[in-house]
Amino acid sequence: MYNPNSRKAEEFIDHQEILDTLAYADAHKSDAALIDEILQKARRRKGLSHREASVLLACELEEKNQEIYTLAEQIKKDFYGNRIVMFAPLYLSNYCVNGCLYCPYHKKNKHIPRKKLTQEEIKAEVIALQDMGHKRLALEAGEDPVNNPLEYILESIQTIYSIKHKNGAIRRVNVNIAATTVENYRKLKEAGIGTYILFQETYHKESYEHLHPTGPKSNYAYHTEAHDRAMEGGIDDVGLGVLFGLELCRYEFAGLLMHAEHLEAVFGVGPHTISVPRVCPADDIDPGEFDNGISDEVFEKIVACIRVAVPYTGMIISTRESPKVRERVLHLGISQISGGSRTSVGGYTLPEPENDTAQFDLSDHRTLDEVVKWLMEMGYIPSFCTACYREGRTGDRFMSLCKSGQINNCCLPNALMTLKEYLMDYAAPDTKTVGEALIAAQLEDIPREKTRQIVVDRLEKIAAGERDFRF
Repeated sequence: MYNPNSRKAEEFIDHQEILDTLAYADAHKSDAALIDEILQKARRRKGLSHREASVLLACELEEKNQEIYTLAEQIKKDFYGNRIVMFAPLYLSNYCVNGCLYCPYHKKNKHIPRKKLTQEEIKAEVIALQDMGHKRLALEAGEDPVNNPLEYILESIQTIYSIKHKNGAIRRVNVNIAATTVENYRKLKEAGIGTYILFQETYHKESYEHLHPTGPKSNYAYHTEAHDRAMEGGIDDVGLGVLFGLELCRYEFAGLLMHAEHLEAVFGVGPHTISVPRVCPADDIDPGEFDNGISDEVFEKIVACIRVAVPYTGMIISTRESPKVRERVLHLGISQISGGSRTSVGGYTLPEPENDTAQFDLSDHRTLDEVVKWLMEMGYIPSFCTACYREGRTGDRFMSLCKSGQINNCCLPNALMTLKEYLMDYAAPDTKTVGEALIAAQLEDIPREKTRQIVVDRLEKIAAGERDFRF
């Protein structure tokens, strides 16, 4: 029986409720009156239920689909303006004891070289990332209690935060590691992590168990309930995601929103971020083996419907996707993207062709500077801001500010100041020219005159060599 307040995975992600939801959506996919009613509710910026959002995803009325896209773009602007947060993944180790059928790190893959970074190698990777201009990382590691124990992750976080190279500093470390215990989540919180991210991969329990035949990750309930344990351990910013292509996308969409509803019901705060990766080629992995792949058009509609249903959440897209797809979904709801990414262990310091330890192939090979310039030329502000995390605006404090729109009083100034840092320290001359013009234009959008004057003063100080101002 579906119960969003339950702490049991099979009750807050209820299989029959999802099937009933899909049947309901199919029955109403051309019901213009109901779709109008749902869109009217969505325009109040309070979100939609998984069932309401599923009707929009199933909608076959082209005129209404265009309304969905228009509304998604407007909601994204209302909550996040034209800011796009920049980050990079950092792969620590590809040792893994799981048997996941869609991941090249699986234990039975004997021809992928296994590698684990030493702390000295981590320092070199972080310096390389700082030299690009990155301030925010997402740590990645396979699940292996011998090679990648929590102590190794904690030591790595400490190493990353300790490195101050030239004007560079990693100011926020998000962590994407396997489900663990409440006690271990407490240790991660104490280590100063930002968001704890864990992808469900698939919410379909039978498919999940087939795709995870061996290893600790094969326990569906333990994995699905991990975000609850993370919150119990004091981590109040958690990130959700599914790997689209493993199971029918409409099933995953409903499950993803049910998970968000569960977190809101139990903890009073929904997911800080939602990621939308798709199955893509990798060492010994052929996406064609999974027959639930989705077209770019369907993928774009999923992004738009998530944005409409969960207006407050940050939405993340990686370099799995091509520049063309990334450009389209930026308009429809994405608020965070990676740039200059490497998905191999040691990939930032090794020559580029050496990607035989990569978790997946990239579709966007541009440098961070190229991505920054591309964003600015489209009118977006690349933001390297980490202020909310360091000012304690996390969890319900962040959500209340975000849902009320007050967060914008901090976000635009912080985005402009961190972009100025990037332009001064890392940008190519052409990128700097574009960026300076963008900052000058965007200053006019800061609503409070007093705040605007403070930002102007701080921008001058950044140009003179000072760093790390924030609201």
